[in-house]
Amino acid sequence: MNTLTRWARAEWGLLYVAVREPLLERGWRAAPMALGAVCLTAVLHFVHNQSWGYQLVQNLGAVRAEDPLRLALLRTPLSLFVPALDLPVWGALVQILLVFGIAEICLGRWRTLALAYAATLAGTLYARAGIWLGPDSPLGLPGSDAHVVDTGPSAAVVGLAVFLGWRYSAYVTAGGVIAAMVVEVVLKENLAGKEHLAAIAVVLVLCGVSALRHRRSRARAGSSSGLPPIQS
Repeated sequence: MNTLTRWARAEWGLLYVAVREPLLERGWRAAPMALGAVCLTAVLHFVHNQSWGYQLVQNLGAVRAEDPLRLALLRTPLSLFVPALDLPVWGALVQILLVFGIAEICLGRWRTLALAYAATLAGTLYARAGIWLGPDSPLGLPGSDAHVVDTGPSAAVVGLAVFLGWRYSAYVTAGGVIAAMVVEVVLKENLAGKEHLAAIAVVLVLCGVSALRHRRSRARAGSSSGLPPIQS
C-alpha cells in the first residue's frame, strides 16, 4: 500500500464506510432528498432562464440584502436551490448531488436540511450586517452589494462539506474547503466569498456545540456506570 493510498484511507475511510453500505443496500433510495434537491434546482434553473419564469423565480427565491428582512426569510429556504445564472448549472447540480447525498446518508435528512439552512441563513444575515458596517470595516461590505443576489446552494454545500469533514475526521478535506474559501475572498473580494466564510463560521460553531454535547454525554454515561469517564 503506497503513501497516497494510506493517506486516502486515513482521511476518507470513516466517511467511505458510512456511505458504502447504505448505497449498496438501497442504491438511489438511500438519498431521496438529495435527488429531489437536484431535480428542484434543475427545474428552477430552467424556469429562471425563461422570459416568463425569470421574475417568478426572483420573487420566490432570490434574496438580496435590500429586501425587507421578513421577505428575505420567507425566500431563504427556496434560495438554497436557485443556482447563480452566471455559473454553469451542472457544477451546482453535481455539488448538490454529492454533498447533499453524502450528508443525507451520514447525518439524516432533517439534520442535513437544518445544517444547509443554517449555513445559507448565516450568509443572508451576514450580508445585511456587512452593509451596515460599511466598506471601511474589515468585515464590512459596500452598499452596492445590497442589490446582489445571495449565493444560492453554494453556502449550504460549503457548510455541509466542512461539517462532514469534521464529523468523520476528514480534517484535511475540511481544512482545504476553508482554505479555498479564504483564497476566493483574497483573490476576488465579493459578496459570495464572504457569505461562504460566514456559513463556515456558523458551521464551526455548530461543530463545537456538537462536540461539547458529545463530551457531556460520555461523561454522564461514565458517571452512571460508576466508572471514571474516559479521557479523550
